[in-house]
Amino acid sequence: GGQQLEAGMRGIPITCNMNERKCVGEAYSLLGEYGDLLYGPEQFSDHEERLSGSEREEDEDDVEAALKKEVGQIRASMEQKLRRFQSVESGANNVVFIRTRGIEPENLVHHILKDMHATKKKKTRVILRMLPISGTCKAFIEDMKKYTETFFEPWFKAPNKGTFQIVYKARNNSHMSREEVIKELAGIVGSLNPENKVDLNNPQYTIVVEIIKNVCCLSVVRDYVLFRKYNLQEVVKSNKEDTQQNPSSVTEDQNSKVVKPETEEEKSSKEVKQENK
Repeated sequence: GGQQLEAGMRGIPITCNMNERKCVGEAYSLLGEYGDLLYGPEQFSDHEERLSGSEREEDEDDVEAALKKEVGQIRASMEQKLRRFQSVESGANNVVFIRTRGIEPENLVHHILKDMHATKKKKTRVILRMLPISGTCKAFIEDMKKYTETFFEPWFKAPNKGTFQIVYKARNNSHMSREEVIKELAGIVGSLNPENKVDLNNPQYTIVVEIIKNVCCLSVVRDYVLFRKYNLQEVVKSNKEDTQQNPSSVTEDQNSKVVKPETEEEKSSKEVKQENK
């Protein structure tokens, strides 16, 4: 209904391949399924939707008043039913933004990817990446510095600490500098606790910076490498590199098997089995 992404919103930007309308439908279906599992079904109040017989009779003589009331009821009904998830204009092509209310986007999206990674069950056709956004501010460096000083605290302020990387993407924005943003945000993380260290291979946390027009979307996510950069198409694929990308989750026994070199006989046997398969 003309609503657009703006500073102060939380939600989930979703990238797709051309078909944005179908992407929105898939997003509502997927988020609704897991949202009900994690938070229970939404409770809708039908108070605004009910219209008693006496009220109808009173409004019959006033068509304009009746029309206004009906429009108000439709609007109230839509707001109620989209209370948990609501699509808003993102400001970029092939990007859908689903605004969330009353839930933590990071926990929900991580749960979805964790389940899809474990089951390898493909649940979407047009959705590519799904990134949780826990905070937004204006896309100007001073605004971002001021906002992230507080935003990063739950993960990086002493005594909390962790290894991290920063991933940056800008759409329809030419005034921001990637290098400057990463340098400033990394400096803020370091100032919160000097023990926070950069790790570009297997970080505990990935700081997501998504700039769309004049809005900066921010989040701190886990398992970014393991979950294929939060790509729903890739995460369901079987890949032997899982253990290599996330060695911290592998037991010592499993890890020893990973690094154990194969004999020529084992290699030959594996190649024959693969060909037969």
